[in-house]
Amino acid sequence: MLAGRRLLMARVVVAGGAGFLGSHLCERLVGRGDEVVCLDDLSTGTEENLSELSGAAGFTLVVADVSEQVPVEGPVDAVFHLASPASPVAYLARPMETLAAGSEGTRRLLELAARRGARLVLASTSEVYGDPEVHPQPEGYRGNVDPVGPRSVYDEAKRFAEALTMAAHRALGVDVGIARIFNTYGPRLAPGDGRVVSNFCVQALSGQPLTVHGDGTQTRSFCYVDDQVDGLLALLGAPVTGPVNIGNPDERSVGELAETVLSLTGSCSTVEHGPLPVDDPRRRCPDISLARRVLGWEPTVPLDEGLARTVSWFRERLGAA
Repeated sequence: MLAGRRLLMARVVVAGGAGFLGSHLCERLVGRGDEVVCLDDLSTGTEENLSELSGAAGFTLVVADVSEQVPVEGPVDAVFHLASPASPVAYLARPMETLAAGSEGTRRLLELAARRGARLVLASTSEVYGDPEVHPQPEGYRGNVDPVGPRSVYDEAKRFAEALTMAAHRALGVDVGIARIFNTYGPRLAPGDGRVVSNFCVQALSGQPLTVHGDGTQTRSFCYVDDQVDGLLALLGAPVTGPVNIGNPDERSVGELAETVLSLTGSCSTVEHGPLPVDDPRRRCPDISLARRVLGWEPTVPLDEGLARTVSWFRERLGAA
């Protein structure tokens, strides 16, 4: 069992492992010598994201919807639950599936962890804070979420997943850790997934106007995917339940992000403003004091460097297309 101690080798289940973040996590685990079972229904994740792992020893892809079944045999040391549509475009297009992943999917994965004596790390989200009235957001802040708004299918799925995870921990003794993930970016973001970094990169490289919702003063905190994976692995290996914010406290406005992407791409694209989506948060920035203290973790990749890597990846992808 892992239970806060790093094994020389472990057998790890990654639910949602074919997605953007999940695929990077699978690569890191395999690279350090773990055996990985990736569960994904490929509704938003893709086998292309796992191309670097094709044929790799110790890696298995099982196509399955965890809200319906978790077909994993044999020993399991750790479970990562990342199974859910994650971008607004994806979860608004699949509202029932998103709620099922947070509820029934979480229950099935917790049952797997309970049966095998494994530690489960839940990938929750900064969206549990809603449109925050406290800034920056510490883990003790209970949030400002609209439970019936259009974004609630994702927000409430994650909030319920947190509640279910803690119920299993208290009632069944399941070893768990909860990560509240803030905006993550990097290679393998889907070009049409509606996230602001992927939108801006694709628009700038294609010579299209960059679409800024509202006046661009709303803020986000962007964490490069390598740093995010480091944080998840730190939580896996620590005797910490959480929740713990895993994000970058370097707060930037969306307007500033647009100008940075234009500079990095050398694009002559203009910037066009549109209406803000319903319940779009005005400010978003994590307080990572807890992560620094109990995990020894903080992000290290500056935004300009991470965006340059991301732009390079999109440039290659769009060129190949």
